[in-house]
Amino acid sequence: MPPTLASLVHHSALKLGVRAGEQHLDTPVRWAHVSELEDPVPYMEGGELLLITALKLDAEDPEAMRRYVKRLVGAGVVGLGFAVGVNYDDVPEALVKAAQSEGLPLLAVPPRTPFIAISKAVSAAIAAEQYKAVTSGFAAQRELTKQALGSGPEGVLAVLAGQVDGWAALYDASGAVVATAPDWAGRRAARLTAEVERLRDRPAPASAVVESGSDDRVELHSIGTGRRPRAALAVGTAATLGTAERYALHSAIALLTLTTERSRALYAAEQRIGAAVLRMLLAGEPDHARAVAGDLYGALLDAPFRMVIADAVAPPPSGVAPAAGTPSTGTAALLAEAATGAGGAGAGPLPVLADVVESAAARSGEALLVVPDGERLVLLAVDGGAAAEACLQYAEALEATRGENSSDDELVIGFSAPAGPIAAVTAYKQAEQALSVARRRGRILVEHEDVAAGSVLPLLGDDAVRAFADGLLRSLRDHDATGRGDLVRSLKAWLSRHGQWDAAAADLGVHRHTLRYRMRRVEEILGRSLDDPDVRMELWLALKATGT
Repeated sequence: MPPTLASLVHHSALKLGVRAGEQHLDTPVRWAHVSELEDPVPYMEGGELLLITALKLDAEDPEAMRRYVKRLVGAGVVGLGFAVGVNYDDVPEALVKAAQSEGLPLLAVPPRTPFIAISKAVSAAIAAEQYKAVTSGFAAQRELTKQALGSGPEGVLAVLAGQVDGWAALYDASGAVVATAPDWAGRRAARLTAEVERLRDRPAPASAVVESGSDDRVELHSIGTGRRPRAALAVGTAATLGTAERYALHSAIALLTLTTERSRALYAAEQRIGAAVLRMLLAGEPDHARAVAGDLYGALLDAPFRMVIADAVAPPPSGVAPAAGTPSTGTAALLAEAATGAGGAGAGPLPVLADVVESAAARSGEALLVVPDGERLVLLAVDGGAAAEACLQYAEALEATRGENSSDDELVIGFSAPAGPIAAVTAYKQAEQALSVARRRGRILVEHEDVAAGSVLPLLGDDAVRAFADGLLRSLRDHDATGRGDLVRSLKAWLSRHGQWDAAAADLGVHRHTLRYRMRRVEEILGRSLDDPDVRMELWLALKATGT
């Protein structure tokens, strides 16, 4: 431990005497400093043993000594050494009483003990403490390295918890607890999820000291070398970490970073395999895809899965209304680095989505295929599994808070119907169709079942469709505006009655010959035949798109 006033008093060569403040002799001494100034406070940092001869002090003036000692205590001076036999034969009573009143340890320095001897003793003790800390740190580093190679992160946490005489926990990029040491620390670690999430939003490396809701002092440190942390380490102790404990902590952070980066490299290889599996599925080669998937993704191909396509789209410009109806090591880290760019900005919605689904899959132990596809993300998730459910819940949460971050890119997700390897191509098309519908409707997530079960009419809300419809019907509307007929209403009635003249004429309250004349005028004006079913379909959809 660092030198204390007590260790200096017990130093046989110094022969210091205690005149006041006996109850505070266990205070650590950061340095020994000599000053004969009447006010040395501006030159103090705190933690010093101040050595004086009272050359410029009236040490027998009670009021002057009271003010002098009070200033020293306020500056953090931990002790006062008074040289006896230099300017005063003994320590003046006024100084003794002032030190006793303020609780400041007052040491009598005998004539044969030079101040430099005290300074050397303090310096030697500090050097010994630092050497001991470095030696202990190297020993801890060796043990931590051994555990990192043999037992992985769990072994590193166990050694670190022992070195700091506390507990340690490792979190993934989503803030979920991955491992703790000792085991009983799991509950304490779980309380820090919100703080870990806040740390994740800061550029790495980042750290914070937080309150854990107990008597612990908890430090949080981000893990990873990229702009976005891939993990976080929490260390809980009863007191502030010393030098040796700090060495052990920094060694653990370095080793966990190396482990994380190694895991990231392995994940990148897994991701390449996953991309190959997806390409084979979409090429109509399910047998080859299953052979390549092996144990890594084989379980995913043995059960019904959902094809999911996610895209990030920029929000509309300010003042423009939307259309009517409107995470670790892994994919998230890779996407985040691409999304943040050199400026180190926060990650976009795709990395966060990757965090969410990968964390959910990891906690449930289910297979998940995540493949970046240009500026999109393609997922292959077990139907009804934790990853698919996490994706749905995340989309619901975004819908609930929509508009609060209107300057951010918006996430759009399309879900296919449940499928198997043979129907992967169909599932991919379904996911793309659902994605397109979600974008048109201004929704964050749309499932293909919802598209198939609904009406095609909401799809006509696109601006381009409305423009086409207006152009198709404009000549008829212009004709009607002259008062020479009611062609648009007559066309709608005739189409709604499937070309039945009598029924449509009755709906309009006109003779069937009048209706026949009007339909001939429609054909003449449009230059198209109503006998063509495609023409009838386009006209009907145009009427619906324009709300006629």
